[in-house]
Amino acid sequence: MPTHEQKVYRIAQQLKARKSTKPVSLKKKAVAHQVPKPGDKRYADEKIDISDLNKIILIDPEKKICIAEPGVTFVDLVKATMRHNLVPTVVPELKTITIGGAVAGCSIESMSYRYGGFHDSCLEYEVITAKGEALICTPDNEHKLIFQMVHGTFGTLGIISKLTFRLVPAKKYVQVTYEKYRTLEEYRAAIWKRFKNKDIDFMDGIIHSPDLYVLSVANFVEDAPYTHRYDWMRIYYLSTKTRKRDYLKTADYFFRYDRGVTSVKPKSFLGRLLFGKIYHSTTELRIAEKFHKLIPPKIIPVTLDVFIPFSKVGNFMEWYQKEVNFFPLWCVPYKAVRRYEWVSKEYWSKTKDELFLDLAIYGMKQKGSKDYYKILEDGLMELGGLKTLISTNYYSESDFWKIWNKEHYEQAKRKTDPDNIFRDLYTKTCKTAMGIE
Repeated sequence: MPTHEQKVYRIAQQLKARKSTKPVSLKKKAVAHQVPKPGDKRYADEKIDISDLNKIILIDPEKKICIAEPGVTFVDLVKATMRHNLVPTVVPELKTITIGGAVAGCSIESMSYRYGGFHDSCLEYEVITAKGEALICTPDNEHKLIFQMVHGTFGTLGIISKLTFRLVPAKKYVQVTYEKYRTLEEYRAAIWKRFKNKDIDFMDGIIHSPDLYVLSVANFVEDAPYTHRYDWMRIYYLSTKTRKRDYLKTADYFFRYDRGVTSVKPKSFLGRLLFGKIYHSTTELRIAEKFHKLIPPKIIPVTLDVFIPFSKVGNFMEWYQKEVNFFPLWCVPYKAVRRYEWVSKEYWSKTKDELFLDLAIYGMKQKGSKDYYKILEDGLMELGGLKTLISTNYYSESDFWKIWNKEHYEQAKRKTDPDNIFRDLYTKTCKTAMGIE
């Protein structure tokens, strides 16, 4: 097996040998966890093969850190770290999300109310530039801006080839309590209390309807009187509606949504009985990737994460019920641990909140001539929210850079990709993905 250094050398040489300045994309082993985009121009790109960057290099139980390559999946990472009674500070909900993808695409989960995103646990990145140079980026070295800016930029600032990140102590089981509320005001008060007290290990929830809000609060525990798994017949988000308490093995807790968050497939009892064990988070994405040319865009359900400043949640939900009114929603409280460099100064000047709510929409169908991506995008611009860029994006270039920090982005881009072979963030997420070059 090649060493990490040999892998980096091979990738760097491929980039250095290129004569063309046409765009390139990355060939990876894991499937991309993004909404399928049948017309995406990247399918025809020349590929840089990084599929062998998928090894855990070091777990240091004393320092509680891990060094790993970007293609390591969280299911493999958790399996390895749990041998030392440690886990990442944030474990995304799907088994085959990779650690590099978690940084590039903004992954969060139920420890995010305390730790922010997975990227907030990172201490160092190795980044291969478009010119084939390997940069070591930390929060306080000469490449500190690149370190801060690679988060959420979808590979447009270079190839993350190695990550160093923090781990936290874990126990064998997780005990979950389901608190139920009838009003948004009660729900917000409960979330805020937990956020201020920091007296639990995990917090997320399901808004089943405007009349039923479930807050799932959980802790690591050493023992459990029973355990449940949600990888076959049981559906986790539905269980939050009926159960008062639950126990899961720690890995099973992390991946309790792996068959779908609020859009579980197969949906029928018989379908789950026959195919539930083999149909998981990767299956549908693999099929969509392989047969992208045959998929009518209209049948792809709306999948979107919106980040709402906590002080504006009431205003957003009032607007949402009038304009969209789709439930259930996955709710993940998220702590912005710093005034992120990738967000524009204009946005931060209007937002003082430290706590945000990530409200995730899964499985909503487009109705008639309405385009809910556009409706939500326009509403968020008005209400001061943010959204991830994994789905369809309609921003004009001027509106886009009202949210993302163009000055910082271009400063980092000049160092890592001066010929724009990885495309810029606006082009990649708002044009190329839509079939426009």
